[in-house]
Amino acid sequence: MPEIPTGGDLASFLSLNARAIAPQLHLIVWGLGLLCIDFILPGRGTRLLGFRGKSLSVVFALGGLLGALLQLWRLWGTGNGDAFYNMVTQDAFSEVFGILFLVSAILAVALSYRHLDIEDAQHSEYYAIILFATSGMMFMAGAIDLVTIFVGLELMSVSTYILVGFLRRQRRSNEASMKYFLMGAFSTAIILYGMSLLYGISGSTNLNVIAQEAAKREDNTLLILALFLMLAGLCFKIAAVPFHMWAPDAYEGAPTGITAFMSVAVKGAAFAVFLRIFYVTFHDFHDLYIGVLAVIAMATMTWGNVAAVTQQNVKRLLAYSSISHAGFILMGLVVGSQPGISASVLYLFAYTFMNLGAWAIVILLRRKDVIGESIEDFNGLYFKHPGLAILNLIFFLSLAGIPPLAGFIAKYAVFAAVIESALAAGQAHGQLLMWLAVVAALNAVVSLFYYLRIVVAMFIEKEALPVPLSFSVGVWFVLLVTGFFTIAMGIYPDPFFDLARIASLSLIF
Repeated sequence: MPEIPTGGDLASFLSLNARAIAPQLHLIVWGLGLLCIDFILPGRGTRLLGFRGKSLSVVFALGGLLGALLQLWRLWGTGNGDAFYNMVTQDAFSEVFGILFLVSAILAVALSYRHLDIEDAQHSEYYAIILFATSGMMFMAGAIDLVTIFVGLELMSVSTYILVGFLRRQRRSNEASMKYFLMGAFSTAIILYGMSLLYGISGSTNLNVIAQEAAKREDNTLLILALFLMLAGLCFKIAAVPFHMWAPDAYEGAPTGITAFMSVAVKGAAFAVFLRIFYVTFHDFHDLYIGVLAVIAMATMTWGNVAAVTQQNVKRLLAYSSISHAGFILMGLVVGSQPGISASVLYLFAYTFMNLGAWAIVILLRRKDVIGESIEDFNGLYFKHPGLAILNLIFFLSLAGIPPLAGFIAKYAVFAAVIESALAAGQAHGQLLMWLAVVAALNAVVSLFYYLRIVVAMFIEKEALPVPLSFSVGVWFVLLVTGFFTIAMGIYPDPFFDLARIASLSLIF
């Protein structure tokens, strides 16, 4: 047990180590500040610095997220290494995922302003909890200790449970939050059980020490049990089959801005922990779980697509679509090499832009007296808002993997990694990976069908929209950013390939 410094040494210790978690601390401080805004501006008409209370909340939240992004940029490439007695690390892997989380949070906050007004919900608490959740995600990505992983996971999870049930006057929001909380608590208990076994095996909570101790053991029975417990718990967090049952209800009941945030950021945080644990602690045991992981990936993409085909509610359709995309991202983990990790990270970036863009259109369709969640609500969109319909077409084609868009590049990366690994692997693993590629290709075709159902409604159905859309600066900003990167990433993906490669190399070496 390391000796805890005191006095001046403690101040120096905290100052030196706090630098590695500066973005997370920044988000927590700004989140606490956001909670005070309603006390500073108790009346709706009160102004401060030219902003009304609600407007000030969103400006303050965006300022906090941009400030954390600036802190991350200052840390980029400095190689600060491990901090707080090897409990967290500042490496390229955590920095790349930090960018993903902060960008997702910025877009989610921008999406939510007008939607919260329509739902007559509180603003400052909503944005503060998003900042806390984002901080937890960043702790998860940078954690190299089981304790830190758990603290980050709980900070993210509890914040997300609250956000899912934020529309407390709506029954479906309360129901979704309760289901998500109960299933989330169950999965967390499974993860904790796996963590306790790992501690019992190694006598340490540090991932590197656990990996070293595991390599020395002759009897790996407890290690294998811990591995599969961790696998089950993390599969819940990424909504992989058969641990996916919470996702459609949670996505449908949550505020749409939070649904968008969960579908990319929460999934990304779970994958960050997945990659960190399975490539640091369990990398030497890849042959033990490759078969199970491949079956989970195939089942996840297949069930997600089959269930999406029958949906009439767009939020549930996109929830099942999110499940199927988790299966595609898992393909990179099945490969078990640097190209596989790089492909999964690249897919997460592509999915963030194209999926948030699709959710922005759903939010636009939510206006007074119109829920905007049915496929029929997209009828005739092209005839009243042709630019919006074309933009939505781009998002759905990208989600289906049509070139030359971001989704095609992402799918190409995971297919290339799987096929390359299959050709280099032995007969048994090679056949398994080839079957994985075939099932994924068939699922890519199936997904095109249900995305085109919405496209047909927009471009062919003649029924006009009954109520004018309520545009806002935030939604326009999100549509422009996501539309630009969905197209740009497909045409010029090199910077994103570089980011994904840097993250994967940092994790492995």
